[in-house]
Amino acid sequence: MSKNLLELCLSPDLGGLELYMVRSAKALVDAFNVLSVINTDTKLEQYYQDSGYDFVKIPRKRSFSFSTARKLSKIIDENDIDIIHMHWTKDLPIAVIAKVLSKKKPKLVQTRNMTMTRFKDDFYHRFLYKHMEMILPVSHQVADQINRFIPESIRPKVEVLYMGSDKPEILRNDEMNAYKEEIGIAEGEFIIGMVGRIEETKGQYLLIEAAEVLKRSNVPVKIIFVGHAMQESYQSRLEEMVQAKGLENEISFLGFTKNPHRFMQACDVMVLATKCETFGLVVIEAMQVDTVMVATNQCGPLEIIEDGKSGLLFERGDSADLADKIGYLYEHPIQRQAMATEAKKRAEELFSNEKQFKKLAEVLNDL
Repeated sequence: MSKNLLELCLSPDLGGLELYMVRSAKALVDAFNVLSVINTDTKLEQYYQDSGYDFVKIPRKRSFSFSTARKLSKIIDENDIDIIHMHWTKDLPIAVIAKVLSKKKPKLVQTRNMTMTRFKDDFYHRFLYKHMEMILPVSHQVADQINRFIPESIRPKVEVLYMGSDKPEILRNDEMNAYKEEIGIAEGEFIIGMVGRIEETKGQYLLIEAAEVLKRSNVPVKIIFVGHAMQESYQSRLEEMVQAKGLENEISFLGFTKNPHRFMQACDVMVLATKCETFGLVVIEAMQVDTVMVATNQCGPLEIIEDGKSGLLFERGDSADLADKIGYLYEHPIQRQAMATEAKKRAEELFSNEKQFKKLAEVLNDL
């Protein structure tokens, strides 16, 4: 008999972490009876509506809410939940209290997407981690942090599990030409793309600074940002920055897209400029569609990209170095294609959804 699995993510945002929860829920339905629990105030509902996948909405306004935990405990008992798979660290106290309040006492597992930077040896964290069975860090770096900052006496089992990515639909030439025309890409333009939430930690400003350097060096690039603006004030600052540098013809913002794979195929180069991306799902997505990636030389990308072989790494926070790496790829199309080909092969071997979700199912079933 299949176990009953609750996928939990009460985040109001919409990014890689939240979408991974949706993909987990849909990928695990053959191995478990899956119920997703999401926030009443979330953008995730659009991925469940008319999909046939079971989901429930509950309100969450703060990290610790007894009423939210109570509602979750009732869902646990009513659906005889065996395992809760969490994705957002801020849901941890609610999930733990819900477990304590429930009759079923499900096992708690967290996919850890965020870094851990301080010791968790106070009473509060000891209480939380004693009620957890497992943490699945998305990189070895995050695993090292967990082992360092959570005392062994309360530390749940730790097992690294990389994220996978859906196998993309590759566009035909005519489809690609139509899509480029739709988003305003002219024939022959060298396109640099960045996909991710529009927020300062993602480093969009670094790519704008790099664009200024490239323009002075007569490297003709067009840069397109795709993603939802988390703070309108930050996007406004970016737009002002573009105008101040005279880059209106070189830079545009497309907003959020449900299908980033299509956009990535239209790009010659993709950029990840986050100071410390714990994993970097967007890196894998670009690699899958034969587009070379330039990423920060810190954290998750170090475990994904082989510098100079399956992509390029640039010095964290250094827009001049970023510009240098983009300029190299523009001037060396043969090397650029070789890196893209190697990256696609590496993504298929190590980071496919099929392989990673099969491992996830095995881990959860073994609890």
